[in-house]
Amino acid sequence: MVDVSKWPLFTLLSSQEIASVRQACVFGTSANEAIYITHNDEVFVFGLNYSNCLGTGDNQSTIVPKKLDSLCGKKIVSLGYGSGPHVILATEDGEMYAWGHNGYSQIGNGTTNQGISPIHVSANLLNKKVTEVTCGSHHSLALTSEGEVYAWGYNNCGQVGSGSTANQPTPRKVSNCLQNKIVVSITCGQTSSMAVVDNGEVYGWGYNGNGQLGLGNNGNQLTPCRLAALQGVCVLQIASGYAHSLALTDEGLLYAWGANTYGQLGTGTKSNQLSPLQIMTDKESRIVEVAACHSTHTSAAKTQSGQVYMWGQCRGQSVVLPHLTYFSCTDDVFACFATPPVMWRVLSVEHDDFLTVAQSLKKEFDSPETSDLKFSVDGKYIHVHKAVLKIRCEHFRSMFQSHWNEDMKEVIEIDQFSYPVYRSFLEYLYTDNVDLPPEDAIGLLDLATSYCENRLKKLCQHIIKRGITVENAFSLLSAAVRYDAEDLEEFCFKFCVNHLTEVTQTTAFWQIDGALLKEFISKASKCGAFKN
Repeated sequence: MVDVSKWPLFTLLSSQEIASVRQACVFGTSANEAIYITHNDEVFVFGLNYSNCLGTGDNQSTIVPKKLDSLCGKKIVSLGYGSGPHVILATEDGEMYAWGHNGYSQIGNGTTNQGISPIHVSANLLNKKVTEVTCGSHHSLALTSEGEVYAWGYNNCGQVGSGSTANQPTPRKVSNCLQNKIVVSITCGQTSSMAVVDNGEVYGWGYNGNGQLGLGNNGNQLTPCRLAALQGVCVLQIASGYAHSLALTDEGLLYAWGANTYGQLGTGTKSNQLSPLQIMTDKESRIVEVAACHSTHTSAAKTQSGQVYMWGQCRGQSVVLPHLTYFSCTDDVFACFATPPVMWRVLSVEHDDFLTVAQSLKKEFDSPETSDLKFSVDGKYIHVHKAVLKIRCEHFRSMFQSHWNEDMKEVIEIDQFSYPVYRSFLEYLYTDNVDLPPEDAIGLLDLATSYCENRLKKLCQHIIKRGITVENAFSLLSAAVRYDAEDLEEFCFKFCVNHLTEVTQTTAFWQIDGALLKEFISKASKCGAFKN
């Protein structure tokens, strides 16, 4: 399962909000905006809101997700974003919505006014069903169910494919060489456009100063032009970076061309490539996915065996050859190494029913249906599994293997520890986590000491340190001394000295054991606590 919290922006969400995410996209010039769709098809946005790109109807930034009511319930199938930024999306019904920066009519509503909230884009698309959208810096493309391409927005280099360099205020069908062709996928660089047709041919148009159209020259193209260098191969997928492109064939071969300032072509050099060049020819496993994004100079690819490679600009470094990572998906490359750390595609988070071993153990703690042993504490039962206890704890391993009396019992009575403490201990054996207030953590520290559970002992000390107050400080110091927790004892002692006046006025201070009180006063005086 892809983890959206690898993108720093998503750390703003609660665990419940993260669990609700079905689709997500991080975008913006600094990756400071995000949109996500829940399992209930509700649409939320949050972030900086530069150029009204959140579509909330105002220009206010927000770290709290805001719902876009007009899009809720409309199943989103494709989404693209520009550098303004502007946002375009297509729904399952084939409708298209857009908002954000619109200085070049890139949202396609026929004006250059900012789109402060989602606008239904329908000009020239009557009876057309949009299935895919993509954006360059300030232009947009849409693909219909009939394999037609529509383009609009900024057109200074011919990226709209209209045959001129005049900006296009509304969607316009891209024809010329694409006439009567069935396009199956589209992509955009910053100021260039690419399309793959159903027979595997590739067409490009727009800016070509770095050779990103792969035509063997660096002249701009005002209309689509076929990449002759790829004749004889069948291309399945194209991915465009800022000014470079990657193509994946049906045989799992990878071609790259265009700008190479950061090594984003993976050729081992930083020289631009005007024509497609096959790369990664030394890899045994075939390539099954390529990844790039118009706002980055980063490239990634995944092989059939699940290996993920990255190259190009990776956290400021120029990686000129494909580098094997430890990631399981290309999306993680962009989360961790791209500048900015945007998403190269809409991320689909599949929450399936599969549980890891750790999740399964956690789920079965205190489950009467599967347990084979009960502990009775303070008149309450805690249901557990002997096998788990033996695997996780030396105390129980001895209990159930050394013919103790408890080994034959179905219910074991516990009277030396409280129910919250003992339940927390058993739950720790299933989850590795402890969730107790400091006062109960003292009892768990006692248990951990008795059962020789050193890691648990450290966890308890951490909880106690985190929860120390003037009111409970001396009680906690007493417990630390009693359970021989030297590090915790020193921490509590220093806290008491630092807050000496307040601590000495608490009930706990005057109820403490005389010997401990005498020892504290002696030690505190040596530290100069009573000089004033």
